Amino acid sequence: MAEDTTQGTPHVTDHGGGVWGIKVPIPDNPLGHTLVHVLDTDRGPVLIDTGWDDPESWDTLVAGLGALSLAIADVHGVVITHHHPDHHGLSGQVREASGAWIAMHAADTEVVVRTRASEPGVWFDYMSEKLATAGAPEEHIAPLRAARASGRMRTLPGLRAAVPDREIVPAELLPLAGRRLRAIWTPGHTPGHVCLHLEEKHPGNLPGNGRLFSGDHLLPGISPHIGLYEDPSSERVTDPLGDYLDSLERIGRLQPAEVLPAHQYAFTDAQGRVRELLDHHEERLTGLRELLAAEPLTPWALAERMEWNRPWEQIPYGSRNIAVSEAEAHLRRLVKQGRAEAVPGSDPVTYRAV
Repeated sequence: MAEDTTQGTPHVTDHGGGVWGIKVPIPDNPLGHTLVHVLDTDRGPVLIDTGWDDPESWDTLVAGLGALSLAIADVHGVVITHHHPDHHGLSGQVREASGAWIAMHAADTEVVVRTRASEPGVWFDYMSEKLATAGAPEEHIAPLRAARASGRMRTLPGLRAAVPDREIVPAELLPLAGRRLRAIWTPGHTPGHVCLHLEEKHPGNLPGNGRLFSGDHLLPGISPHIGLYEDPSSERVTDPLGDYLDSLERIGRLQPAEVLPAHQYAFTDAQGRVRELLDHHEERLTGLRELLAAEPLTPWALAERMEWNRPWEQIPYGSRNIAVSEAEAHLRRLVKQGRAEAVPGSDPVTYRAV
């Protein structure tokens, strides 16, 4: 059903039934682009995600809308699947140019508000402490401490992210004239990630229940990062991987006819992809427990031994921080399942199999 238009704008895809996708580039990122979806409504176009806050990304979004004979000023609303800068980055600029509302789940809005209220130094302090607790070597933490001490801290993505003015309420229909778009809370990738179920007959008559805008929750060829987005002042221990796995099963039961993700490409057989991801994480958890059975490990040491898309020595600095966060998310799941435990008195804390 979906075909790329070819009249000078191959980055626009017509998915039929008043739904289009625009490939908005992400600068210096192997993902390449965010698929910003345009949903026609009786009150004007609504965007699902907006792309990274970057001049090239903005120009591409404007050109993509222009290919549909639309202008930024025509945008009626912006629905954000989650707060990450490749999804929420351009929301504020869209709102300034059009007067559109911005909707986001309350849990991710909380992250946006907290980040905006914090000085960049707070982030550096938090990351330094987290990495030290995870067992990172001092040479890895040193650049963060140096940046903090210098006061010349680079601008971090998300520090100026727009504060949404509407809340996406799980299980409720969004107030979109002439469309039935229901929010499904799918935490894990972020605390407030939502998928959006278009409860309308598939324009190509594919079997299943409508279409699903899946954000980063369900992607055809990538397992999304499961990260930690905790309030540094909170002592509550979250289980984002457990949340993600529960959310995956909920999406599998929905049985959409087609999935329109925010990266890669549209696909069918959501149930099959859900099973693949559930199996992937169970295999990973089992493998990590075997590593912990051989010797107690810190989250950093576990991340060094985990299988990534490249050898640990080739993983860039920032990506190592993400990898350690993912290792810790898996550790928390193992602990909650009673398959691992912290070694009493260890500093930094090491974990062992149970």
